Amino acid sequence: DDDPALFGEKVTLKQQKLTVHYLCLLTSCGVYQRGKENEGILGFLVDDIRQEVRRSSHLTCVSCKKKGACVGCNVRSCRQMVHFPCGRNLSFISQFTEPFPSYCKNHAPSQSLSVDPNISLPQSCSVCLDSLDPVLSYSVLKCPSCHASWFHRDCVQRQAFSAGLFFFKCTLCNNKDRFQQEMLRMGIYIPERDASWELESDAYSDLLEVYKHCDSPSCLCEHGRSHSSIRGWFEVVRCCLCGSRGTHRKCSGLTLKTTDWACGDCTQATDGKGAAAVCEVRAPPRLFALVSQHGCCVVFFRPTLSDKSGSPEELLLCLGPQLHPGVAQVEVDGDQALSAGLDLVRRADFDATHLLSVNIVQDANAARQYFLKLLHQQIQDSVVFEGPCGSKNLALDAQALRDDLYFDVGCLLALCLVYGGPCLGFFSPGLYQCLFNYPPNCPLTLQTAFDLLPALLQISEAKSLEELRGVLEESWEFLQLAGCSRPVSSLEDNQNLVEDLVSFTMITRMQLPLQRFREGLQTLGVFKQVQLHPSVFYNKFCEAAVPLTAQTLGQLFSVHFSKQEAKLNREMVVVTFWRHFLLECEVGRCSVSLQDVLRFSTGAEELPAAGLLPAPSVSFLHHPESSADEGLFPQSRPESRSLHLPITSTYKAFKSCMEQAISHHVHLLPA
Repeated sequence: DDDPALFGEKVTLKQQKLTVHYLCLLTSCGVYQRGKENEGILGFLVDDIRQEVRRSSHLTCVSCKKKGACVGCNVRSCRQMVHFPCGRNLSFISQFTEPFPSYCKNHAPSQSLSVDPNISLPQSCSVCLDSLDPVLSYSVLKCPSCHASWFHRDCVQRQAFSAGLFFFKCTLCNNKDRFQQEMLRMGIYIPERDASWELESDAYSDLLEVYKHCDSPSCLCEHGRSHSSIRGWFEVVRCCLCGSRGTHRKCSGLTLKTTDWACGDCTQATDGKGAAAVCEVRAPPRLFALVSQHGCCVVFFRPTLSDKSGSPEELLLCLGPQLHPGVAQVEVDGDQALSAGLDLVRRADFDATHLLSVNIVQDANAARQYFLKLLHQQIQDSVVFEGPCGSKNLALDAQALRDDLYFDVGCLLALCLVYGGPCLGFFSPGLYQCLFNYPPNCPLTLQTAFDLLPALLQISEAKSLEELRGVLEESWEFLQLAGCSRPVSSLEDNQNLVEDLVSFTMITRMQLPLQRFREGLQTLGVFKQVQLHPSVFYNKFCEAAVPLTAQTLGQLFSVHFSKQEAKLNREMVVVTFWRHFLLECEVGRCSVSLQDVLRFSTGAEELPAAGLLPAPSVSFLHHPESSADEGLFPQSRPESRSLHLPITSTYKAFKSCMEQAISHHVHLLPA
């Protein structure tokens, strides 16, 4: 076999009729490098090699049962002899450091797990990314520093052969010294040379070539498109943006002084000066529509994205998608809202601006709200987030990265905000700062790193230099992983160290999850809107929803009075009854709550982040002269957010009919 990564360089001496692998020479028990590098085969003299061939010709390999076994177990009491390639099949480990010992499977060194059993182990090789069984063995190794990088033996051996001594390091934590020592102990050969990509002749010569070709539709140069004079009309001017297109000055009508020409492709994407052009989409006013399972479609107009400040509800209203003919159907099986949402956004034909149709066992108006509320709760309980309830950070999960779950969850949260879901309210201040830089340009605080809070607290609260050094010594693996393994000369160094560790925990190691999560939040322009107004949206993302109050609920409804003076006078009285009724609901003097009133009148269990659309309204039910009993109870139309209050002469009668109607409605609702 001629596989330099696994067996070393294969060298042939034609005059001596001798062919050997370099690693077979290193691991043979009876041959030593007694010559110089240019003598024999890389310092192994030919006579010594022939003598080893004669010696091993009497030894039988325990694997293939053939003669010529030259590699033996280094334990004196063990008599196992193998060929070097056969030893790989029998899990022999050869250490490529002086004196190059080899060990059989029974005496070979091994690795220990030494990680928290609650931590999920990786399921793929960090080199080839293929799946692996996370059980340490001869064929599966791990990084001793981060414990998160697991790989196949053959994969890390090929990586070592390609990277060489100067570039071979862990693919995840970039640790070099400790990683190389452990790999040498476990039998990985690391050649003492530069990386293979640095040794290729003229490896970067393409970078020195200058594009010299005229791409004009009609070239006027008589010497052809590839001709470029030193100066003048037929000098090839390259695109100042991409550099991969060119033109003669004469062919594109340029002046002799023109040097900043831009090609057609770049001109379409930019303004010709290197800045991205702002493409204004000229479309009709935006429409936003949601369709329930029963075909109840609520459509209303919305403005385009605005950079003017306002309330969070007003800013979210600017993000309503433009109405499209298509419909995005969501099938919810039981309470599996998150699975249904992920299935939606992972469809090849998913379009966030299509109508959202929720198919779930609920009434027409409540189906959408129930789905969004359930989705909101299941997202914050998913593997993507960690930390205490109400103040969660992004969690680093390898499986979630492979499944691109961070992008999908960000997309679903954006849909929740725009399509009338509840306020998020569970982001930690640190996560909000990492995403939107608010408060701006402030270092992350210690309280943001919940998963490493005990270790960081010990470093921060150290009372003496000796105590600080002791804590650092106990946490040396974490410090090395974070790139903060440095000597401390005074107690004041701990604060800078804590800031660096928090930055590593929240930003450095989370760069890819944060990037994909941001890209998901860009759905329907949510990320851009929040980025423009981070202070306005802070409460929506980081603080729990404010309890519903009588004042808040009363301000939601616009009152539609009659134009007849007689009716108007009676309606003014009922409005005071209505406000007094809400106050009594707030303090518990009624048999119904403010939430019951909200559900009865609008169909919503809580106020959505984007507000209620259409805006709730109040009108009045007057007694017809022909029937004094008709219209004594309030009526609601949740699909249009309208509430009709009965006209009564006393507050007691008004309260009684309101309580009876709302209680009856609440008891009929499904659990």
